[in-house]
Amino acid sequence: MKVRPEGQFYDLIIVGGGPSGLAAAVYGASEGLRTIVVERHAPGGQAGLSTMIENYLGFPAGLSGADLARRAVAQAQKFEVEIVTPLVVSEVTVEGSSPVVTLSDGMQLRSHVVLLATGVEWRRLDVPGIDRLVGAGIYYGGTLAEAFFCRSEDIYIVGGANSAGQAAVYFSRYASTVTMLVRGESLDKEMSRYLIDQIYNTKNIRVRLRTTVVKVHGEDRLEAITILDALKGNDETLPTTALFIFIGALPHTDWLGDLVERDDHGFILTGPNLPQAEGNGSGPRKWKLDRNTFVLESSQPGIFAAGDVRHGSVKRVAAAVGEGATAVQNIHQYLASTER
Repeated sequence: MKVRPEGQFYDLIIVGGGPSGLAAAVYGASEGLRTIVVERHAPGGQAGLSTMIENYLGFPAGLSGADLARRAVAQAQKFEVEIVTPLVVSEVTVEGSSPVVTLSDGMQLRSHVVLLATGVEWRRLDVPGIDRLVGAGIYYGGTLAEAFFCRSEDIYIVGGANSAGQAAVYFSRYASTVTMLVRGESLDKEMSRYLIDQIYNTKNIRVRLRTTVVKVHGEDRLEAITILDALKGNDETLPTTALFIFIGALPHTDWLGDLVERDDHGFILTGPNLPQAEGNGSGPRKWKLDRNTFVLESSQPGIFAAGDVRHGSVKRVAAAVGEGATAVQNIHQYLASTER
């Protein structure tokens, strides 16, 4: 991987190196598009932090997010994709019909097409004083590195969706006990059935429903947490050295400004989800071309979105990979419809 782009013009610029971005890179480059991926952290995105993914097709024994990311990067490099990291995209504009991507150091890249695959970021837990202990006993997400430090410890996980469930099952192999603190009344609403079954069949995993963290304790490292049990109606302080937080995620799209239309939460609207103009089905209200939008095309022609950052996407790794592949098909259709 590189820290600086080699060229200044590409057929396809992909902003974000998660599963959707890497999948698009593999498919795009393998089909002849000169492709670059610009990633501000490390390839793999949020999925790269998953301790174990057990429902990804073709891996019956499961694989870690880091392993999936390594395999995807190797495959992309096989097809001569440039992967540049860590590097931040600060702005995307359009000059004529060509997108221009500006990097944080002022360098500009031009292209035929841009794919926005920036994924999401962990939603922060709103508890006084929690920020000072992030990385010192409090973690957003969880990886193999943290699992080793949890040997024989009593640890806690906040969240009730798949990412929290995957972490609980994985950490149970190392920790003495894993307690899931779930705000809702059950796990059924947001978690896959296979995970729920694993959790309730794992002896050292406990689930506490309708429970929230209200306070953290410790100066330099986490020493204890205080939880509010809505069922019992009382606070309880519990000693622990590790609290892992999986409470959903938000898209990182504010930097796009008015380039593309987004929903109220910041997710990018594409294709049929774009607001429609009033009267006789004339298409999206800001759409200026005679043709219809492609499924993964944003309100700005030539700017596409895929993966978790897109409104209506299925927040699963396999779905993100599928959208990356679909985006490349849309991009070929776009290029064929545009005279160059």
